Amino acid sequence: MKKRSLVLRGLALLLVLLISFSLVGGCAKPAPTQDEGKGAEKPVETVKVGIIDCYTGAATTYTYDALDGFKLALEEIKEEGTLGFNIEFVTRDDEFSPDKSLNWAKELVMREEVDLLAGVINSAAALGVSQYAKEEKVPFLVWGSMSDKITGEAGHRYVFSMLPNTAIIGRSGAIQMSSMPYTKYFLAGSDYEYGHSVVNNFWENFTEMKPDATKVGELWWPVREPDFTPHISTIRAAKPEVVIVGTGGADMVPFLKAVNSTGLNKEVKIWVHTATDLSTLKPLGEEAPEGIFGTNPYHYYFPDTPENNAFVEAFEKAYDRAPAAFALNGYITGHSIAEALRKLDTFDKEKFIDALEGLTIDSPVGPVTIREYDHQIISPMFFGTTVKSDQPFLVAGDIVTLAGKDVVPPEEKIKAKRK
Repeated sequence: MKKRSLVLRGLALLLVLLISFSLVGGCAKPAPTQDEGKGAEKPVETVKVGIIDCYTGAATTYTYDALDGFKLALEEIKEEGTLGFNIEFVTRDDEFSPDKSLNWAKELVMREEVDLLAGVINSAAALGVSQYAKEEKVPFLVWGSMSDKITGEAGHRYVFSMLPNTAIIGRSGAIQMSSMPYTKYFLAGSDYEYGHSVVNNFWENFTEMKPDATKVGELWWPVREPDFTPHISTIRAAKPEVVIVGTGGADMVPFLKAVNSTGLNKEVKIWVHTATDLSTLKPLGEEAPEGIFGTNPYHYYFPDTPENNAFVEAFEKAYDRAPAAFALNGYITGHSIAEALRKLDTFDKEKFIDALEGLTIDSPVGPVTIREYDHQIISPMFFGTTVKSDQPFLVAGDIVTLAGKDVVPPEEKIKAKRK
């Protein structure tokens, strides 16, 4: 009996000890495994970009280049693998319609819930989407429209211009042309916002630099003009030394074909922005006129630097063609988004804007900066003349590099426009 009692007391003691160890073990933290000791990784956040642009008709010469440049930048960012964010995008075709652009912007923000808007080559459309972006407080990075109103009088916190605008274009042409001996000028172009803005900005800057210059005539043809011959006759009759032309898009190639067929380029000097661009000269082929002055923000063969050569090689490998100017716009936009995101722990629209302001990145044409005050990108401009080459199209020759800081309008001018 006594022996049995001792056994029972022993069992009871053992049970108490087991319960005690169990309680202690339940409260204590288990020793971490090798993986657990590293801590749980932060989930990768996705930033969604809604791209609105014209993907039908003549403008596709430019818009697909911009989109492909953007896609190439995202591929490079993904391969690098150090960003900490995923960047995704969806596209919408506005068919060059301002109304459709605005409708798509609303759909992308409200239904697709995009974090950023981008694209838009049509100036009226870009200004409409910009106003909507301001109202909804969604960052909008314009890589197509060159209207100086975007970061000028209509500028605001939520819009960025990722390419040289018409104020920069006009000033660039004026700077280089003012060093030439000509004094009699004829102003002409397509009768729409871009055409007028380029010519007006050129003339405003040029007459400040060269007060003795005179305007001997001015004319404006309708967009998609079918016959330039009468306009060229009017220009000839005024006997200018130089013709300053503001045209682009659907009118650029037909106008330069007419210049070549009529021989106008052999009688007077002519300046047209993007006359030296690959997107202009390649479609023209042997019908391109020689000796045309042109400004352009990018050439795949200039500057001959490791950075530009690497960009050209990557673009050609991805898309089996050389990049034109708009490819640079999309490429810079993609890398600028990524560099701004590197400054953030988690995505926030206001902090993203703060990160973009004043941002400088390396690019195929050298360092480019988004000016803090007006969100206008500052990049170099290249002035050249159309010449024959070993390619089946003309290229830019005698290229002069105009520094971004010299061609961008002073902040004081922008502030005055916004009052």
